Amino acid sequence: MTTRPPSPVTTASPPPTGTQPPHASGLQAGLKNRHLSMIAIGGVIGAGLFVGSASGIAAAGPGILLSYALVGAMVVFVMRMLGEMSAANPSSGSFSAYADRALGRWAGFSIGWLYWFFWVVVLAVEATAGAVILEGWIPAVPQWAWALIVMVVLTATNLASVGSFGEFEFWFAGIKVAAIAAFIVVGGLAVFGVLPGSDNASAGLSNLTAHGGFLPNGPSAILTGVLLVVFSFMGSEIVTLAAGESADPQRAVTKATNSVIWRVGVFYLGSIFVVVCLLPWNDASIAEKGSYVAALDSIGIPHAGQVMNVVVLTAVLSCLNSGLYTASRMAFSLGQRADAPQSFARTNARGVPQAAILASVAFGFVAVAFNYLWPDTVFRFLLNSSGAIALFVWLVICFSQLRMRKIILREDPEKLVVRMWLFPYLTWATIALITFVLGYMLTDDGEGGGRIQVLLSVLLAALVVAVALVRERLGRNADDQAVSRH
Repeated sequence: MTTRPPSPVTTASPPPTGTQPPHASGLQAGLKNRHLSMIAIGGVIGAGLFVGSASGIAAAGPGILLSYALVGAMVVFVMRMLGEMSAANPSSGSFSAYADRALGRWAGFSIGWLYWFFWVVVLAVEATAGAVILEGWIPAVPQWAWALIVMVVLTATNLASVGSFGEFEFWFAGIKVAAIAAFIVVGGLAVFGVLPGSDNASAGLSNLTAHGGFLPNGPSAILTGVLLVVFSFMGSEIVTLAAGESADPQRAVTKATNSVIWRVGVFYLGSIFVVVCLLPWNDASIAEKGSYVAALDSIGIPHAGQVMNVVVLTAVLSCLNSGLYTASRMAFSLGQRADAPQSFARTNARGVPQAAILASVAFGFVAVAFNYLWPDTVFRFLLNSSGAIALFVWLVICFSQLRMRKIILREDPEKLVVRMWLFPYLTWATIALITFVLGYMLTDDGEGGGRIQVLLSVLLAALVVAVALVRERLGRNADDQAVSRH
């Protein structure tokens, strides 16, 4: 077999006052409990919730609630599986490190690089989205300059220390959480007719069924809605990577895993429920303004559009910040396992994997350039080829957990502090559901639709797996030759 460093288990003891001792891996335990708590809560609130929900409502009507519930359940189950593995063996590589051990080196290599690719493409998407909002406020600065500015600022934040990343993410996520909570409270009062000054007489629970029924476009629209909302959930797994740079990773992972149900229920189902109760699902303003702005306008909230622009910008910057962090830590873990350049696994005096961060942001800058130079060709190809990777990651987590449960029980059964429910039946049911979603995407043959995303993502995955298998074969041959020489 190929010789290589063992997959690291990143742990740390609580630091003495005033110090942040390095982990054995070189990373610092610089994330505080409040950072991790907010990363866990904010991780499930992406910009896609604010800007993408309108298309889901248009496709499924009030039935979009079932789409969100279906995807939410899938995410809860996947996070439970990932939490089981992470609580037992916290690692900066998270599911990639577990796949490496449970399924084989090829699996850890492949899913690690695919996940890295997904997030560096997201960097370009979010930087451009933030630049559009900022240019609307200050037109004197061109859009490309705003994209450059936000990328540089957040790169500097990540390079400074893991604590500075955590602090920025704490405030970014805090604003998102506060905005969603306020929206649910204010909108809920309006739905039940007890909000002072609200002038939306048509708001109420009747909107769930009064305009063509709860499923105006038929039951199949639920699955269409699933395709439109599934990717807005990507990011919930970030806390399992970040926990490796905390003083008590097991506690952080356990807490995040146990709270994922209410986070999905409140922030996704709660806010979308308010939207479809405040307005008829087919109200033209939802498509024109976006679901949240239209809902706020309907109850007379002044400057609703600008308020939501601030919130969306915060969500974009949060996603950009955490995306850069996530990509760099995955590159760091790949470097530790000799699946990436060794420089990626080195940290500086502040415990930051500088080379991994710079390599990730460099590809992000290239992708931003593609978005401005060739948005309909090269950049669209990048988007489509990363489109189904989220589902691939969730599948790998499921299959890894099936094997890792046996390994943990055999080696360290006392570390099994988080357990997947109804194992292995619910794990297999989740695998079936994810596979069904991927299959259903193949029926979506519109421009930039699910079919092209699945096909290009499968093609990219096949290429990466082929590289992994070739590397493994060459490594075995090198080992055999070394043995024969001796």
